[in-house]
Amino acid sequence: MDTRRTLAHGVALATIVVWGTTFIATKLLLAAFSPIEILVVRFTMGYLGLVVYERFATAGRPRGKVRWDTRQELLFAGAGLTGVVMYYLLENHALTLTFASNVGILVSIAPLTTALLAPFFLKEEPVKVNIVVGFVIASAGVALVMSNGTVELHLSLAGDLLALASTIGWAIYSIILKKIDTERYKVSTYTKKIFLYGIVFMLPFAATGDFSLTRTDVTLGNLGLLLFLGLGASAACFVSWNHAVHVLGVFKTSAYIYLTPLVSLLTASLVLGESITPMAIGGCLLILAGLYLSERKPLIVRKAKPIVAER
Repeated sequence: MDTRRTLAHGVALATIVVWGTTFIATKLLLAAFSPIEILVVRFTMGYLGLVVYERFATAGRPRGKVRWDTRQELLFAGAGLTGVVMYYLLENHALTLTFASNVGILVSIAPLTTALLAPFFLKEEPVKVNIVVGFVIASAGVALVMSNGTVELHLSLAGDLLALASTIGWAIYSIILKKIDTERYKVSTYTKKIFLYGIVFMLPFAATGDFSLTRTDVTLGNLGLLLFLGLGASAACFVSWNHAVHVLGVFKTSAYIYLTPLVSLLTASLVLGESITPMAIGGCLLILAGLYLSERKPLIVRKAKPIVAER
C-alpha cells in the first residue's frame, strides 16, 4: 500500500473518531437548542471556517478563477441537499420519533446502502462479494453494540423509516462525491460549496420550524460544543472525509462508518459513565471482522499457461 493510501486510511479513521463523539455533543446541545438550530449554526460555522482557511491558505499566492460549470454546481447542490440536509435533518428528526438505539443501528448501515446503490451510478466501483458479506457481518456487530445488552426490540415505524431514509441520503452523497471534478476543484473548495448549498436548502426548514436568532441563554459550554461541531466535525472532518473518498473510493471509505457506534459506545462510557456489556464487546469483534473481510483483496487463482515447445 502506497503512502498516500495509507494516510487516507488514517484520515478516514480519525474522521470517524471525531464523528463518533458528536452524538454526545449533540445530545447535550439538544437540551438548549432545536435540531434545526444546531444544524444551521453548525454548518454556517463550518462554511465560515473554510472561507477563512482558504483565505489564509492562498495568502500571497495568485488566485486563479475557476470557470462556472453548471454540471459541477448541480453536483455541489445535490451533495448539499443529500449529505447535509437529507442525512442530518432526517437523522435528528428521527431521534424525536423513535429510540436512539434504533436510529444508531439504522444509520450505521449507510455503507451497505451505498454498496447497493453505487453499482447503478459508478462503473469504477464494482461490488465484490467480500465487501457485501463484510458489510452484513459488520451490520450485525453494529446491532449488538447499539443494543449493549438490551434485548428488547422497540419499533416506531415513522422514526425508523426516517432513519433508514437518511442512509440513502448519505449513499447518494458518497456517489456524488465521485462525480466531482477534483482536478479543477480543491477538496476544501468543493466542501465549502457543498456547505453553502446545504445551508440554503436548510433555510425553508428554519423559517417554518423551531428556529430563533435571539437566544440569550447560550453558555460558554454550549458555544464550545457548537464550535466543535462546526469547525471540527463539519469543516475539518468533511474535508478529510471527502479527501479519503477521493483517494480510497466510496466503498473502502464508507466501511469506516461501521466504527461510529464503537466510538460512541466508548465515549459514552468515559463521559457519561455508561456500562459496556459482553454483548457490546462481541459486537465490536464482529464489526472489526466485517471491516477486515470487506478490505481484504479476494484471492485470484490463475491457472499456469501450458508450456508449448518451440518448433
